[in-house]
Amino acid sequence: MIIMISWIVREGEAGKYTIFDSTFPVCSSRCHPMISSIITHPGGAHKDDFLACSVLLHDNPVSIFRREPTDSDLADQSIAVLDVGGEHESMRMNFDHHQFPRDHIPTCALSLVLQHLGIYEDAREFCPWLEVAEWFDCRGPKDTAEWLEMDRETLGKLNSPLDITLLKNFAAQTEHHPGEPIWEVMRMIGRDLVEFITNLRSRLDMASQYTEVWNLKKGDSEFKALFLPRIDSLPEDASGVLGYQVKALGLEEEVLAIISPDSRGVGYGMRRFNDDARLDFSELAEETDVHFAHARGFIAKTSAVEVSRLQTLLVQSYLN
Repeated sequence: MIIMISWIVREGEAGKYTIFDSTFPVCSSRCHPMISSIITHPGGAHKDDFLACSVLLHDNPVSIFRREPTDSDLADQSIAVLDVGGEHESMRMNFDHHQFPRDHIPTCALSLVLQHLGIYEDAREFCPWLEVAEWFDCRGPKDTAEWLEMDRETLGKLNSPLDITLLKNFAAQTEHHPGEPIWEVMRMIGRDLVEFITNLRSRLDMASQYTEVWNLKKGDSEFKALFLPRIDSLPEDASGVLGYQVKALGLEEEVLAIISPDSRGVGYGMRRFNDDARLDFSELAEETDVHFAHARGFIAKTSAVEVSRLQTLLVQSYLN
């Protein structure tokens, strides 16, 4: 099946998008070339080629062929060639990284596809597993374990039977077509990944227009909290992005709490940021306007709506 795909691509200066130490052109048109099929390498399958194919399947429900590409395949912009072919040329839909220098910053086929779609930077921000996948694919388990400051044996314990089974069955066939179990799972994964990244960015951009950083003090100690007021135009799940907002502001070491509208009532929920034990919301259990305070102290809910009262509750929860 051949379909037309449309993306809104964020462009940098001069219509280019910069990734690490290389600059690649980004199509200024909203429409990428039509894709009739996807080719990736035969033999053993890895997470980067599996996920790169999955991401493209999100808007391109086409067959996947696991074989070496021909010169005509590489020249045909309607055929996406992933993780094989010795060429990175996004305008011709060729996404291989094996020709990069040995000391190139870890960049895999998935990196290149996400960059082509204009969502790579957001993926790196929202998907902490991505950088690990890049390292593992480009540097191998030994260097990746050292980079993560763990031993190789511990790294191996993180393997999942889901990964093993999916990659084994993806490698077992030379072709994957719509309607087949592995193909359908891959498209599901690609859909969820792309929609997670794009929807999270949209929600974060909306919420960041209204968030406030509070500077609070108790005795000689000071701390910060991030507050999202109740705004009718915001989606109900807007509070789920506030942790990313703290990181975007560079306040991970200063913000101790996040306060956001309670989805089940008129008041607000208060929760620790990064489970910082300097706040203990169980201290609020006897307050009449606090209807829930977890015994472990990491979250509380209050019917209070006045900023001054919310700040008082936060200060009361702070342990000097």
